[in-house]
Amino acid sequence: MAAKPSSLLIFQPRLNLRLKPFIFSSTSLAFSIILRIPFPKPSFFGNRKFHSSLSAVSSAQSIGDGGNGGGRSGALSPTLVTEELQKIDVNPPKGTRDFPPEDMRLRNWLFNNFREVSRVYGFEEVDFPVLESEALFIRKAGEEIREQLYCFEDRGNRRVALRPELTPSLARLVIQKGKSLSLPLKWFAIGQCWRYERMTRGRRREHYQWNMDIIGVPEVTAEAELLSSIVAFFKRIGLTAADVGFKVSSRKVLQEVLKCYGIPENMFGKVCIIIDKIEKIPLDEMKKELKVVGVSEDAIEEMLQVLSVKSLTKLEEILGGGGEAMSDLKQLFSLAEKFGYSDWIQFDASIVRGLAYYTGIVFEGFDRGGKLRAICGGGRYDRLLSTFGGDDLPACGFGFGDAVIVELLKEKKLLPELSVEVENIVCALDPDLQGAASRVATILREKGQTVDLVLENKPLKWVFKRATRINAQRLILVGSSEWQRGMVGVKDLSSGEQREVKLDELN
Repeated sequence: MAAKPSSLLIFQPRLNLRLKPFIFSSTSLAFSIILRIPFPKPSFFGNRKFHSSLSAVSSAQSIGDGGNGGGRSGALSPTLVTEELQKIDVNPPKGTRDFPPEDMRLRNWLFNNFREVSRVYGFEEVDFPVLESEALFIRKAGEEIREQLYCFEDRGNRRVALRPELTPSLARLVIQKGKSLSLPLKWFAIGQCWRYERMTRGRRREHYQWNMDIIGVPEVTAEAELLSSIVAFFKRIGLTAADVGFKVSSRKVLQEVLKCYGIPENMFGKVCIIIDKIEKIPLDEMKKELKVVGVSEDAIEEMLQVLSVKSLTKLEEILGGGGEAMSDLKQLFSLAEKFGYSDWIQFDASIVRGLAYYTGIVFEGFDRGGKLRAICGGGRYDRLLSTFGGDDLPACGFGFGDAVIVELLKEKKLLPELSVEVENIVCALDPDLQGAASRVATILREKGQTVDLVLENKPLKWVFKRATRINAQRLILVGSSEWQRGMVGVKDLSSGEQREVKLDELN
């Protein structure tokens, strides 16, 4: 029997010239012939197309019986398919994404940063069903999100929807757990959300969202903590206060203006939804919408004056210093200095956020270049739980999508280079040693190392190419002579160093 090559001989460049394996088998030859030569159709099948092999067998049997329906009279007679199968569109539905490995590496990197920031801030992870009751998201007429729901009736005649955001699901879970929860809650979630909306840069019909929420703290310290966590995230991924910032305001500012003009409180949510469109629709159109819901012309002009304010000093001149809005905002900006992120935030009275459930401080993250839509947004929602029949608790939180931040990192050339990395690639030099190679791979994996096991009988040239593609640190070859001595050949692919290592010393 001819001697089988040693793994260390394979490592030697001069010997490699003589040891270029050429894999050839009668099976592969036969298969290639089959691929190249069309299989003739049996004449008794004619041009008929069959739904399955059962159809073909049944037809063949019928023809063999002279076409007289021989055999059992109750025999299965499948309907023949006479139409050609149509090719499906291999692209994902409009507004959605596939995540091949290179994109999945980026997504995991982003999510890992979300999770790490949440962890160091002492938050616990939660999750909710992607499919929820439609009623959970239908709150007050006029909310843009209501018109964007992916909703339908399920087979049990229940109205359901793919979640467009995470906060209502959080509220539902808090109500469900009730008094068993120990307050305050500091929870975070990373979940897929769906909205049927017009697509623009950084806006898709599905996206992943990072939420952090604090339940049970009425003080502005909660909002200050949340803003601090987002700043920490920005710093982790290489963004500075020169790249991004936060516009901060309070819904109580508008409430104080509307009270002066006798606008009832139940109108407030509708007004905020309209005001949130201030940068999306012409000013005259916004004024018309405000008049339609019952806001007087004088109140509209006063609101527009207040919404143009960009400093707390100017706001205090208009509202005075005694109201809740001024008190909350002053405290927040004071806390921002102590946290160390005062240069990241600025007051902007036009920020009201488009969701009806916000009640106090609101904020949006934005890129200072002005090329992208809001990066993230959030605020206080102290009265959300009663919307679903629960007892209200003080609460605040934010949502941070995955799409806009990736666009910003591309713009700033801050996207990380994330290549696949495997510590070991293990290859048997002979098909008979595939089991031995599997054992080597198992030993390394049980020690926590990553291993790419070559599962086929491949040439060494192919193995080296694959090792390069997956950035393997070591190549481990299982050769016959070494294996008989309880050893394997190990090559360090960065230094080129090669040696034999005992199997029980491999690590």
